[in-house]
Amino acid sequence: MSENKAPIEQLVEIMSTLRDPQQGCPWDLKQTFASIVPHTLEEAYEVADAIEQQNWDDVREELGDLLFQVIFYSQLGKEQGLFDFDDVVRGINEKLTRRHPHVFANTEFANEAEINANWEAEKAKERSVKGEDSSVLANIPQAMPALIRADKIQKRCAKHGFDWDTLGPVVDKVHEEIEEVMEEVIQVSPDQSKIEEEVGDLLFAVANFSRHVQVKPEVALKKANQKFERRFREVEKTVLERGKRIDDCSLEYLDAIWDEVKRSELKTK
Repeated sequence: MSENKAPIEQLVEIMSTLRDPQQGCPWDLKQTFASIVPHTLEEAYEVADAIEQQNWDDVREELGDLLFQVIFYSQLGKEQGLFDFDDVVRGINEKLTRRHPHVFANTEFANEAEINANWEAEKAKERSVKGEDSSVLANIPQAMPALIRADKIQKRCAKHGFDWDTLGPVVDKVHEEIEEVMEEVIQVSPDQSKIEEEVGDLLFAVANFSRHVQVKPEVALKKANQKFERRFREVEKTVLERGKRIDDCSLEYLDAIWDEVKRSELKTK
């Protein structure tokens, strides 16, 4: 590998060597587009986690791992005659330039709303040129985390007037969905598939409520998970300090400790 090449060129060369049929790595050689998708998602989450922890050394490292995923896909595309890394870069350069005429051309917009409207219009043109789905809901990735996707679906519909103007009906819908879940749960012979469907409707309604109160549901749930984990770890610690095993404690005993932990947290805020 030439040391005189730019770092990105060196990375492309490393990837090519890893996929070389004679001297490449057996693991890298057997990978396909589909097989590395889980690794890509994992790397993206690791970037997000490093940023949340504000560990900038880890951010740099994890971004490198994520970049390697792009290089990997590009190598697979090159081998199959589909595209290569330069094609990927040229494509994003062209798209970003075209979608930002207020930056790279002489187009002027009065406000951010007009900028966003132009962005969506450009995306619609792109779909039309490609002969793709023209629906308002087109190109929302199925692989997105469900709460994020629900939020995105609802925002898309809201932009076209399919939305409530006030919070009241949104809250009513959440209560309605809770009642429908319970109607299925209390059946003599509950149908698990129907319960699942109604719980899904409830979660979708809660995501809609979150959007109306300007809260990202995925972020809110993530913070709730973290809070629960932090408090439960304190419960475990307290139980051990009192010479007990958590499996031997009653729910009432654990609930009492939970309340202690919660009160202690509130006092320190």
